[in-house]
Amino acid sequence: RERFLVMLLMFVILSQYHISPVPGPSAAVKGLFSFTVSKVAFSASLLTSGSGYIGPFNTHTNLIFRNVFENIGNAYNPHTGIFTAPVRGVYHFEFYMYGHGHPSHGSGAGLVKNGQHICLAFESPPSNGAASSNGATLLLEVGDVVFLRLMVSYRIQDNTAFHHNTFSGHLLFTISVLTKRKGR
Repeated sequence: RERFLVMLLMFVILSQYHISPVPGPSAAVKGLFSFTVSKVAFSASLLTSGSGYIGPFNTHTNLIFRNVFENIGNAYNPHTGIFTAPVRGVYHFEFYMYGHGHPSHGSGAGLVKNGQHICLAFESPPSNGAASSNGATLLLEVGDVVFLRLMVSYRIQDNTAFHHNTFSGHLLFTISVLTKRKGR
């Protein structure tokens, strides 16, 4: 059991540097889990041209990051703002929000998985600009969705010169439970 945990920890650490501790794209660890490194990564900013404010709205509003820097694996949809997990695995998401201060409007957004709020990046400056960020590592099943939501009465500001608001994510590794063969 200790050897399995050490191997699992080594794989997680090494996979962050895109180095595989075992030959080939897939390896079974103690017959319990199979880890396969797939290529899934995206990064996008809000606007494709110009600058402007988004919000405030009187309902939660899903943000659509239309300016895609990378979309390896095409799991992020720039028309809906939704990332859909193509494989079961552990993913990491990061987001950066910027807003120009206003006494009645906070600035930020929340990370949402399958309709459930995960975490929030928030700033409430009375004036001037302020940035906030957050991120999370999540186990996703095939078809799970992740997106950012502008909360009620929040307001953010973006421009294509600086791309202040970004949403990024990537697959760390896949996980699939293996069944033991009979007779072993």
